[in-house]
Amino acid sequence: MNKYKSNKRNLFLLSAFSIALFFVIWEVLCLTGVISERTLCSPVTVVKTFIYKLTMSKPDGATLPQHFLSSIRLSLTGFVLAVVVGVPLGLLMGYYKVMDSFFTPIFEIVRPIPPIAWIPIVILTMGIGFNAKVFIIFISAFVPCVVNSYLGIKLTDQTLIDVAQTFGASRWQILKTICIPSSMNMVFTGIRVSLAASWSTLVAAEMLASTRGLGYMIQIGRNLIRPDIIIVGMLTIGMVGALMGAVLAKFESKVAPWRYTDK
Repeated sequence: MNKYKSNKRNLFLLSAFSIALFFVIWEVLCLTGVISERTLCSPVTVVKTFIYKLTMSKPDGATLPQHFLSSIRLSLTGFVLAVVVGVPLGLLMGYYKVMDSFFTPIFEIVRPIPPIAWIPIVILTMGIGFNAKVFIIFISAFVPCVVNSYLGIKLTDQTLIDVAQTFGASRWQILKTICIPSSMNMVFTGIRVSLAASWSTLVAAEMLASTRGLGYMIQIGRNLIRPDIIIVGMLTIGMVGALMGAVLAKFESKVAPWRYTDK
C-alpha cells in the first residue's frame, strides 16, 4: 500500500512538472522574441488578463465568471439530457431486436451528420436562444452515448447469458444483472466522449451565434486581435473540462469499481 501511494505521488509530481515545464518554455520563447507577443502573448500576460477578467466586463461585455456560468449551464444541460436519453436507448437497442430494427435506420442517417451542420437549421427554426444551443450540444453528445451503450450490450459474454437462461432467468433479469453491468466499461467510455463532444460543440455554437459564453469570449478576442483573451478562454475551457472529467472518473469508480484496481 505504501509503495502504491509513493508511486501515485511520484506520478502526480511528474504531471505537475510537465505542466510547469510547458509554461516555462512558453515564457522563455516569448521573452527571447522567438514568439511575438502580438501573435501569442506570454503566460504572465495571460495571468494578468485572467485576474482582470474575473471582475471586469471589458472588452467583451461580461466577466469571466459570467461567461463560465453561461457555458457550463448550456453544456451540462445538453450533456445530461444526452446521457439520460442516449444510454438507455443504446442499451435497449443492443438487447431487443425489435428496438434495434426500429431505431437503427434512423440513427444511421443522423449519426454521420456533424453537429456543426445542425447550427444553421437550428438558428432558422429555434433562433439563437438557450434551447437552440442545448439541442446542438445534445446531438453531439447523444451519438457516442448510444453507440457505446449499444456495443457494450453486444459485447456481453454469451456464456454468461446461457448460464442465466439455464437457471431460468427472465430476459429482464438477464439484462439487469448481466448485460448492463458488463457493458459499463463501454457505457462510461461513451459518456467520456460525450463530455468532450459537448464542450467542443458548445464553443463552436457560441462562436457562431451567441452574446455570452466562453466561445463568444474567444470570438471577441479574435475580432479584437487579443490573444490574451483567446488563451484565457481556451485555458478556462481546458481546466473546466479536466475538472468535469475528474468528477466523472470519481463517479465511475463508485459505479464500476472493477475498472479502478490498484496496480
